[in-house]
Amino acid sequence: MTRVLVTGSAGFIGFHTASKLLQRGATVLGVDNFSDYYDPALKEARNDVLSNHPNFKVARVSIDDMAAFGAVWAEFRPDVVIHLAAQAGVRHSIDAPESYVAANLIGTFNVLELARRHATGHLLAASTSSVYGANTDMPFTETQRTATPLSFYAATKGATELMGHSYAHLYKIPTTFFRFFTVYGPWGRPDMALFKFTRGILAGEPIDIYNNGRMVRDFTYVDDLAEAIVKLTEAVPGTAPVEGDSLSPVAPFRTVNIGAGQQTQLMDYIGEIERALGKQAIRNFMPMQQGDVPATEASSALLKTLTGYAPSTPPSEGVPAFIDWYLAHYRN
Repeated sequence: MTRVLVTGSAGFIGFHTASKLLQRGATVLGVDNFSDYYDPALKEARNDVLSNHPNFKVARVSIDDMAAFGAVWAEFRPDVVIHLAAQAGVRHSIDAPESYVAANLIGTFNVLELARRHATGHLLAASTSSVYGANTDMPFTETQRTATPLSFYAATKGATELMGHSYAHLYKIPTTFFRFFTVYGPWGRPDMALFKFTRGILAGEPIDIYNNGRMVRDFTYVDDLAEAIVKLTEAVPGTAPVEGDSLSPVAPFRTVNIGAGQQTQLMDYIGEIERALGKQAIRNFMPMQQGDVPATEASSALLKTLTGYAPSTPPSEGVPAFIDWYLAHYRN
């Protein structure tokens, strides 16, 4: 039975990924520090769900604490590591960039160093579509340059990809970095747009809509994302590239987009929320926020070639699923 270590297991994406791994029969060790970036009670609730499974255990340590993190890694001896712990958020990185250095840069270095020490069979790590930065040629493909980040969050994530490549080259660690595209769904973070829009509409408060609503996103449903991550654990980078591959010529390293591969207008997305709630939003149109981009769209061709799978849940299905969860979770 595969032993998988998942960092950030009490987070939004970590929770869904760990859940899917457990459903597939894996033994999972979650590593999370339950930080107070947002309400820790939501993280505890996710962890409670995972802890009901006999093959799940959690270690409450920070990945930037090398001694504590290294001890739990050595004891568990994972076959596969999925590194999802990070300080997220484009806008928060403008206000508190130092927190991104600790979690994203130092934490990821510790993951890479422990993968080297313990000869990990496959290291998978989260990146972001934000690394595409000022690129405007869409859909974004993994072979495009990513040297123009527009936020410090994107810069730290791009840096972790480069760090990962160097370790894959030097120490022959099979490594896959996947780039997320506007993930949404049940158990989401309170700082995410869908969560804030839903809360505001229900409260009868105005919702802030940036760039006067002229935004398009490749919205990716979280269950599709978790499915893709689990499938990628089997697509171990080697030396033989596939069609359209981002495989490095000097290392067992690749980057893979995980996105729905279609654009949705922000105003259409808000319309789905309104329909699911049966209530109209009070719309407060605002200019573009610093560090943001007007559009994203993923090419999912490489993911499909590697796994035979690509995300397909449309917002017309994913948004109501989130609303159902939100109303049930916050009923009291």
